[in-house]
Amino acid sequence: MAREFEVRREQDLPVTPEQVWDAVATGAGNLGWLYPMEIEPRVGGKATRGDATVVAWEPPHHFAVRATQDGGFSNTLSYRIEPADGGTSHLRMGIHWVHTGVVDDAWNWDAKTDVAEKYVDFHQHALAEYLRHFAGRPAVYVRSQRPDPTADPADFAALRRRLGLAEDAAVGDRFILLAPGPDHEPVEVVVDWLSADFVGLRGPDALYRFFNGSTWNVPLWLGHHVFATPIDEQQATKAWTAWLNDTPAQEI
Repeated sequence: MAREFEVRREQDLPVTPEQVWDAVATGAGNLGWLYPMEIEPRVGGKATRGDATVVAWEPPHHFAVRATQDGGFSNTLSYRIEPADGGTSHLRMGIHWVHTGVVDDAWNWDAKTDVAEKYVDFHQHALAEYLRHFAGRPAVYVRSQRPDPTADPADFAALRRRLGLAEDAAVGDRFILLAPGPDHEPVEVVVDWLSADFVGLRGPDALYRFFNGSTWNVPLWLGHHVFATPIDEQQATKAWTAWLNDTPAQEI
């Protein structure tokens, strides 16, 4: 039996349509708020989002990619960008899943759609943060995860405490984050997102993102967008991996 799932979101963004386009439809832009995704700039071009193909390319107004999998599943990600007053933009984005094959218990349809809804909201917020504070700056994406899944919410609570978040922390709070790395320099950050599933922190040169695995019984992980230059991506990943696993960096 075929199943469908759709997410639609709209938001106003304080930059031009061209700047929004650069953020969502280029590899360099995606590094600043989403994840690495290189895009061949034409209809029929390839995108490194699974085995994805560009199905709409109308800069700076309409971009879409579609990924397909064996078993009758397709996933289409689309952006429509409209000019608004004062050189700003209005963005409509959507995700459309179609599964024409058999959806059995192993596919975990309900869990996957729950993940999609929450991740869309978190990433669309990150897009706005990037465009407000870092638009056009080159970024390095630093990703790491723990080796094993977790179903224990106490693991993410412990991670929040290690970050320095107070039990009653709220969006807008500021505190000093001791970012890992060769210098261990303290960084003042502001909490820009806080929920049971995600922590988002914004520093002067980075968006720090932490993901709770226990909600979906997957590993805790982090995906940071770092705009400081110069930066050694390999060393930064090693340092954050050691931090995430609470291990000395030389053991990673």
